[in-house]
Amino acid sequence: MQDWLTMSAAQLGRGIAAGEIDPVALTETYLAAIDSHPETARIYTKVTRERALSEAKAAQERAKSGLRRSPLDGVPLSWKDLFDSAGVETESGSDLLKGRVPDHDALVLENATALGSVCLGKTHMSELAFSGLGLNPIKATPPCVNDPEAVPGGSSSGAASSVAFGLAAGAIGSDTGGSVRIPSAWNDLVGLKTTSGRVSLEGVVPLCLKFDTIGPLARTVEDAALMLALIEGSATAPDLGGATVEGKRFADLQTVAQDNLAPEVAAAHAAALDKLREGGAEIVPLEVPELPDAVALSAILFTTEAYGLWKDVIEAAPDLMFPEILARFRSGAEFSGADYVAAWAKLEQVRMVWDQAVAGFDAVLAPAAPILPPNLARLQSDHDYYVTSNLMALRNTRIGNLMGVCALSLPTGTPSCGLQVIGQPDCEEALLRIGAGVEAALA
Repeated sequence: MQDWLTMSAAQLGRGIAAGEIDPVALTETYLAAIDSHPETARIYTKVTRERALSEAKAAQERAKSGLRRSPLDGVPLSWKDLFDSAGVETESGSDLLKGRVPDHDALVLENATALGSVCLGKTHMSELAFSGLGLNPIKATPPCVNDPEAVPGGSSSGAASSVAFGLAAGAIGSDTGGSVRIPSAWNDLVGLKTTSGRVSLEGVVPLCLKFDTIGPLARTVEDAALMLALIEGSATAPDLGGATVEGKRFADLQTVAQDNLAPEVAAAHAAALDKLREGGAEIVPLEVPELPDAVALSAILFTTEAYGLWKDVIEAAPDLMFPEILARFRSGAEFSGADYVAAWAKLEQVRMVWDQAVAGFDAVLAPAAPILPPNLARLQSDHDYYVTSNLMALRNTRIGNLMGVCALSLPTGTPSCGLQVIGQPDCEEALLRIGAGVEAALA
């Protein structure tokens, strides 16, 4: 049964379908692991034990009757603490929302539940999702699987930790500037950032509605595909069988994405590209000179919208917030409406340039994060280190959000060094198939 904690969600689902794994025993195994793990309080904000066992019992009955609703019917997942969960505190990592208990599940949780997934509980996150580091002195900072002294990446920090430490078969998180891909990269998981607007945000505590996206953190690309189908309310996922990189043409993004890389990240990226070439892929260096203009717009676009959404709540009780997060929100007040509109107009121009530059490639490659997970203690005591680390953590993933595309982070085999695979808008199925080929080449 201990093997169940390291199996992929898809493998668990197949075991249930074959009658080899009992959903109730599986859920009890995960709950026992959660109960006994020394870091559980830093990973889960709430374990929904009764719900999980009730859902597992229903999955057990369906499995016995041959009436399973999806490939992940009976598989236990965790949920980031910004997805509304009926009757359970949903506080988005912030004391500003302390005691907030919604009446209904978020639509994505409702969809997943209807298709048979088991909800283990809610996971810790960066405060109001506004950090790529995962540091949260207000609630809890989850651990990084590769370095006990480091942060795990955020804002879907507990989501990543829950999977990496064997306390969930998969997790659902959100990605506004990298919040699925950074913790996935730093904890050696697969993370999928979906295209803005593809997955419903109904019942999800917002940060920046124009950039917020929902996506899975998983052990494999197959799991990510199945979990995407689950949250969209579909029982079928794209067929990834036989996926390969042979004959694929990839762009290796040079502009911005490969500036000032940590030596370990640079080496892991080079080694990953070598494996893809060995697998039959063509890799072409790509410069997009306009990209720095888009990256420079981040300070206006993200902070202005975030502060616009949260200003009244924040200013009613600013002392409840971690000062670094408070300062980041308040920086949005420095820009005018005219600044914001002009920034969006500029971004749309760069997006058109990007679309033309990448049109001849199957996908664009880049390191998922240019740095390794920063030191937790130093982040809390050194302001400059915090600001620099947060901006660097988000730099490469944010490209995908700014360009309005979907993107994957995949483990390279080097701890905490992920490979980002960037696709086209609304082409998740194609990206997942490419990702499965990349995953096979890197294995």
